[in-house]
Amino acid sequence: MHQEEFINPKLKSYNLDTYYMKKSIFENVKQSCTFLEGDLLDVGCGKMPYKEFIITNSKVISYVGLDIESAIEYHSKIKPDFTWDGRRMPFKDKSFDSVFSTEVFEHCPDLDIILSEISRVLKPGGKLFFTVPFLWPLHEVPHDESRYTPFHLERKLLENKFNKITIESTGGWDASMAQMLGLWVQRSGKSRISKKIWAILSKPFISKLIKKDRKLTEFSESSMHTGFKGFAYKI
Repeated sequence: MHQEEFINPKLKSYNLDTYYMKKSIFENVKQSCTFLEGDLLDVGCGKMPYKEFIITNSKVISYVGLDIESAIEYHSKIKPDFTWDGRRMPFKDKSFDSVFSTEVFEHCPDLDIILSEISRVLKPGGKLFFTVPFLWPLHEVPHDESRYTPFHLERKLLENKFNKITIESTGGWDASMAQMLGLWVQRSGKSRISKKIWAILSKPFISKLIKKDRKLTEFSESSMHTGFKGFAYKI
């Protein structure tokens, strides 16, 4: 079993399925470091793989991890600082300057609940950074609820007292093809030998596609995206 890499992942034959997703999230986390500050809440924190990187490379002064009570245990020794029931977070109003949440919203049965709670615990002018997948298989079944478009995300953010919203693609057509090819090689039920052969054959092509990719700046008809990242401010 290979150790999962979150910081500066490298493309290997064994991680063709997760490489681009991990790479793009980390690139966006790096960008968020110029945005996040003060007291930060990591919503859906899991094992908090980016905590030390964010603390070291941003103006964040305290980092609090929050996860759902029924969350998967990702690490036997790393636990969230707080848990919640999915209805109300255990914090007072206006407790945080920043909220950070990667690949979490798709697991929420009601997006309004989590966005309204994030809005409640953020100070006025507080900042939200998030990522969500778009092109990704079912995962953490049965707790995989939604795939969101940028239009839906923007509308829900506006409804929950956010403004100055920026939503961007995390990968375009070529990255989408690379990601799907990697997923097909690793997860479509191939035999061990077949998987190894296909991994050797497809790795150079996947690498080339990723290098060639150009993130789409417009959400137009028939555009394709691996996922989305968002920045927003609490009104």
